[in-house]
Amino acid sequence: MTAVTSLGDDVFVLRWTIHLVQVYDAETFALKCCITILPLGCPWGIAACARYNCLYVSDDFPSSVHRVKLSASNAVKTWSVASYPRGLSVNKAHNVVVTSYDAMKIQEYTTDGTLVREICLLQADVTSPYHAIQLSTGDYVVSQNTRPGVVSLVGEDGQVVRRYHPSETSDEGEMNCPRSLAVTKNDVILVADRDNDRILSIDRSLSSAQQLVLPVDGGIHVPWALSLDESRGRLYVGEGGGSYRVLVFDGVRW
Repeated sequence: MTAVTSLGDDVFVLRWTIHLVQVYDAETFALKCCITILPLGCPWGIAACARYNCLYVSDDFPSSVHRVKLSASNAVKTWSVASYPRGLSVNKAHNVVVTSYDAMKIQEYTTDGTLVREICLLQADVTSPYHAIQLSTGDYVVSQNTRPGVVSLVGEDGQVVRRYHPSETSDEGEMNCPRSLAVTKNDVILVADRDNDRILSIDRSLSSAQQLVLPVDGGIHVPWALSLDESRGRLYVGEGGGSYRVLVFDGVRW
């Protein structure tokens, strides 16, 4: 698995196999340095926060989030979260949003690890949640790692506002095990449709979708992680199979 995020002129890549964060230059893609996080058991998600100049990394063993201050010391602070944290995101309040796969919860924490909000998804029949991002409306878009796949819009009260789960006969067909999400400034939702080896773009009303045309030799293999750098008009895709590449797409229209 390869997770990716970016901040300013840096691209941060997290891989299961090496248990550290690689930092690349966003222009030349040259490796600049590596950040070691101790302890780091089984990492999954990564997110960056410009306000606090830090990285967040989710970890299974034990279930926790590590905050890394991007400074000379790269100081790490760790706190416990609900079981099996997966995708991470940072909302407009500059808090980190953690999606718990096993507990089926969304948890929001301050950068110091104080719990701000907890939303139980089970009551709304949102199962196997993988990644959640808060939209400008305050609602959360949530990917469900299921077959067929579902993307749900959930209110702060934990109730589903609407769902997107196309059928086999729809124009784009069913999603299968959708993983990471990315959201544009206009609340267009990008979805890593893992087992269909594609990226979907869904409108903010969750009423229609289209597959992004992303030119890459041999196609995308098991898209796992997404990161959007709108200042550059760039989309990063981390693969969970094949050569476990990070794919970089400039000038993407969504």
